[in-house]
Amino acid sequence: MPVNEQKAVIVVASHKPYKMPADPVYRPLFVGAALHPDKVEEMAAQGYAADDTGDNISEKNPGYCELTALYWAWKNLEADAVGLAHYRRHFAGRNWRKRKEDPFDRVLTGRELQFLLQKARVLVPVRQSYYIETLYSHYAHTHDGAHLDLVRQILAEKYADYLPAYDRAVNRTWGYMFNMLVAERDLFDAYCGWLFDILGELETRVDTEGMTSFQQRFYGRVSEILFNVWLERQQETGLLAPEEIREVPYLYMEKINWIRKGTAFLKAKFLRRKYDGSF
Repeated sequence: MPVNEQKAVIVVASHKPYKMPADPVYRPLFVGAALHPDKVEEMAAQGYAADDTGDNISEKNPGYCELTALYWAWKNLEADAVGLAHYRRHFAGRNWRKRKEDPFDRVLTGRELQFLLQKARVLVPVRQSYYIETLYSHYAHTHDGAHLDLVRQILAEKYADYLPAYDRAVNRTWGYMFNMLVAERDLFDAYCGWLFDILGELETRVDTEGMTSFQQRFYGRVSEILFNVWLERQQETGLLAPEEIREVPYLYMEKINWIRKGTAFLKAKFLRRKYDGSF
């Protein structure tokens, strides 16, 4: 059904002050606020809500990353459609190919969002292709495949009907990544309920002692893959038709060192060198 522009919200997760899209469809959110109370007032003065208000898991931000924003939106926002973006990565609007001095002039607008949601029920970022890696092998080479093995075990115990979807999704060479999405409220609620139940169980089974701060952020990375599993299962059951999922281009608001990123990808694949930082 058509979604009114004023009743759709895209939360933008950020851990620091950063330029935000001017369109009112966006809701800047300070993530990890519970761990940085000294910054809350400063961020509020710049228009940020804080993820430690209402029902929240703000204190889990070091491991959950932008998922504390997803949880906050799930529990505290009233809207017909809810989405998540990042302060340095946004869904792109129709003019995203045009050269503009300010990349924020190419970000998806509320009006464009309204148009897309007239036909689609879930918006996802254009799929990421790994070509020589499956989602599972890429995660195993760059992080720790044991995390995904535990996820499969949890699914077998709690959501066994998702196992075929899991096996198909993790053995593909592409996926919808970044924890970015916009979804109709019923789908958004169903996804979040399922996701956070699995992650909560995963917390009880992974020993993070000795992990670096970068390694401890695996919950946010595992969830990227779980999103693909969930989408696969919804299509399998007919609850979501393939044409109701719309891929939308995305924009990086800063330059990416693709040579460094590509080199790290190849080293992980062929030399088994784990990632030790973000790009």
